[in-house]
Amino acid sequence: MRFLHTADWQLGMTRHFLAGEAQPQYSAARRDAVAGLGALAAEVGAEFVVVAGDVFEHNQLDPRVIGQSLQAMRAIGIPVYLLPGNHDPLDASSVYTGAQFTAERPDNVHVLNRAGIHQVRPGLEIVAAPWRSKAPTTDLVAEVLDDLEPGPGIRVLVAHGGVDVLDPDRDKPSLIRLARLEEALTKSAVHYVALGDKHSRTQVGDTGRVWYSGSPEVTNYDDVESDPGHVLVVDIDENDPRGAVSVTSRHVGRWRFVTLHHQVDTSRDIADLDMNLDLMAEKDRTVVRLALTGSLSVTDRAALDACLDRYARLFAHLRTWDSHTDLAVIPADGEFTDLGIGGFAAAAVDELVATAREGDAESAGDAQAALALLLRLADRGAA
Repeated sequence: MRFLHTADWQLGMTRHFLAGEAQPQYSAARRDAVAGLGALAAEVGAEFVVVAGDVFEHNQLDPRVIGQSLQAMRAIGIPVYLLPGNHDPLDASSVYTGAQFTAERPDNVHVLNRAGIHQVRPGLEIVAAPWRSKAPTTDLVAEVLDDLEPGPGIRVLVAHGGVDVLDPDRDKPSLIRLARLEEALTKSAVHYVALGDKHSRTQVGDTGRVWYSGSPEVTNYDDVESDPGHVLVVDIDENDPRGAVSVTSRHVGRWRFVTLHHQVDTSRDIADLDMNLDLMAEKDRTVVRLALTGSLSVTDRAALDACLDRYARLFAHLRTWDSHTDLAVIPADGEFTDLGIGGFAAAAVDELVATAREGDAESAGDAQAALALLLRLADRGAA
């Protein structure tokens, strides 16, 4: 028996930093990742798909988002089992009980809307632990595993949330207890645990039977999500009394959120950064956050700004990471001696240079910006 394990689609997600065409393209990529599961399922011979929570970004969605999402699920073509998670819980405002979802839900889409056992077919069951609020006060998984004895066939547990061994807040009441999962696996009450909530592909414990699939499309930078963009292909041997499990991963994500750290002190360093940005493929599907440190002349800072302005027009989004960027701008000796100006204007430039070197942070910044503009107007700051 083979199925696809995925989670954290968060359809309807927006990213505030994506402007212009980038946000619609990002939203479309998330839907395309869902619809593309049909081709993957056909390729590997998957019987069904489980989505371990956070199918939608939240419960209050534009009707267009709901309609397009359901069409993407229809395109998968095999049974799809949706688990409500913390973003889209089964509360009073649940998207899953709304009139549009109820009316337009494709026949292949099933909501795991009650805790406990759901039969997929004879000999194959899903054990579900859906969220009914954004802040449960108990371990929802422990509740469905209590008194669960081995059944006549294979069982897949589908759950959402943090696991105690990975979460620094060990006292959180909703945490899933790994020991409880492993106990259920040991006695074959369940044979595989499909988890959602963590957006990076992650194996939990050493059994090889407990996994976060991660989100099929990236949602955050690489310092937060180390390994997104995957779908797991899970095989369970129905002829093995222990239900032997094999998990393989397929990368389906097309977007990247990348953090680059660069030291920039000279024009050579700026040229190296330019080359690195130029070599990055698929710029229209790449978000870049730059952590820059160094000390630059006003001329080189103007060249850096010109470089970043150019690539900001090419990437889906490019910006500096303010909390990790520390650039000092110090006018170089003689940097403004050949501008061809004199008199009052030359004296004003000298005053700006002195302020840029020795003024307080605010006045120095203003002076540096003025000097950079002067160089651009003099056509010396272009990269």
